[in-house]
Amino acid sequence: MSMTGDRFASRRWRGAAALLAGALPMFAFPAPSLWWFAYVALVPWILLIRSAPTGRRAAYDGWLGGLGFMLAVHHWLLPSLHVFTVVIAALLGALWAPWGWLVRRFLAGVPTPGRLAGALVVLPSGWLMVELVRSWQGLGGPWGLLGSSQWQVEPALRLASVGGVWLLSFLVVVLNVALAVLVSVRESRIPALAGVLATAAAASAAWVWSPRPDADGGVRIAVVQPGVVDGADSGERRFAREEALTRQLAGRKPDLIVWGESSVGFDLADRPDLAGRLTALSRLTGADILVNVDARRSDRPGIYKSSVLVGPGGPTGDRYDKMRLVPFGEYIPARSLLGWATSVGKAAGEDRRNGSEQVVMDVGHGLRVGPMVCFESAFPDMSRRLAGDGAEVLVAQSSTSSFQHSWAPAQHASLAALRAAETGRPVLHATLTGVSAVHGPSGERVGSRLGTGSSGSAVYEVPLARGVTPYVRFGDWPVHAALLVLASLGVTECLRSPRLRRTAPRPRVRPARTVHGSPARPGH
Repeated sequence: MSMTGDRFASRRWRGAAALLAGALPMFAFPAPSLWWFAYVALVPWILLIRSAPTGRRAAYDGWLGGLGFMLAVHHWLLPSLHVFTVVIAALLGALWAPWGWLVRRFLAGVPTPGRLAGALVVLPSGWLMVELVRSWQGLGGPWGLLGSSQWQVEPALRLASVGGVWLLSFLVVVLNVALAVLVSVRESRIPALAGVLATAAAASAAWVWSPRPDADGGVRIAVVQPGVVDGADSGERRFAREEALTRQLAGRKPDLIVWGESSVGFDLADRPDLAGRLTALSRLTGADILVNVDARRSDRPGIYKSSVLVGPGGPTGDRYDKMRLVPFGEYIPARSLLGWATSVGKAAGEDRRNGSEQVVMDVGHGLRVGPMVCFESAFPDMSRRLAGDGAEVLVAQSSTSSFQHSWAPAQHASLAALRAAETGRPVLHATLTGVSAVHGPSGERVGSRLGTGSSGSAVYEVPLARGVTPYVRFGDWPVHAALLVLASLGVTECLRSPRLRRTAPRPRVRPARTVHGSPARPGH
């Protein structure tokens, strides 16, 4: 084989290896939920990138690994978006190209203790920037953040109350970087081990210092999950099943009853008969009912997804219109350019309209709840704002029925644990078809989940808490710290640039004069 062929084969192997290495973290997320795997999942990817012959190749390995990561974590989108899933993954995978360059910059060869110390700060900061950019709602939102894989680990949830999911992502990347050096560079093992111990000490100190939520009584909240209802008249039949399941709650004295996303397919102003049936259910059970209306509104143009509260006297007037819509699922960005996506998958045929502000609702029995709809529970800032506005319980109404037999329902439900731990407020995740779940103020699970095979109702004894977590108080400080780290690195690299030094003006030095003349020419 020629030298050119050898080089092509090597590039092909590296590309395949980068794709597979980037996909490995998928096993840390639900459904497998191998949370411990997150601490080693990036090691093969880091080892591959640090061996890249050039910075350009390292960036390419970073991009391919990012493509593999996005495809693996979002593989359940393939039946809906088909080839468009690969296109989106390829575009977002490019965000990891600069991270790949940074990995080689700090870990290539035998890194000095200074370079290794820098890597333990810069590489996690670079990873946070990738997560921050792709968390923009227009790019799909913060689904699959590395730190969210720790949703069932009590010490990690405690740290989430300090710095949110961002702090968890940072720490997970720190450990992966240190382990990569430990297994690959014998000369740097002591500094790498010191970095691991320092990280463990800092995390332990934050864990001990972080305040626990103060218990403040509890409430009884019921979830109604109708299960899969298909067919042309599915809207009417789903409502009838939800109605029957809600009747079973009579005598169980719930403080609030929650239906899932799109649980009502008709505008209640246009269907007073449905509004009347909901009112009767509220009177029968003695609790307000929070439904989710997915319909064209009668008072303004367009289709909205809205959390609507109905009490014993009818609709209370409390309404929250979903603000952050799912790209392609609920609207198509730049429809005039990308509208062809409707022909290759289950993209939205008509754009939904979005609301303008979050709402905290006062429900019966003096309870204040903050509703979110669908993947809004993935956004840490939304739950943080609701908690800051006085919500005592966060309610996420969801429907993952399009992805019923995939990992998506379990992934979505797991986000409730992170949001609860971050805010110190219980989170109730209510769905049409599962998984429905409740998590307490520390992120702990409350009661049993309603899985994707369940059709029924359940009442949960939800503990309440008071106080403000450091994350609610100080916000996304790990992201701000990462920005500062990368800005400082940029300034340092510019100052060290040979081009900058070469173009700098040389200082003027006056020629030296001798008093006694030149030794070569005495007297002159």
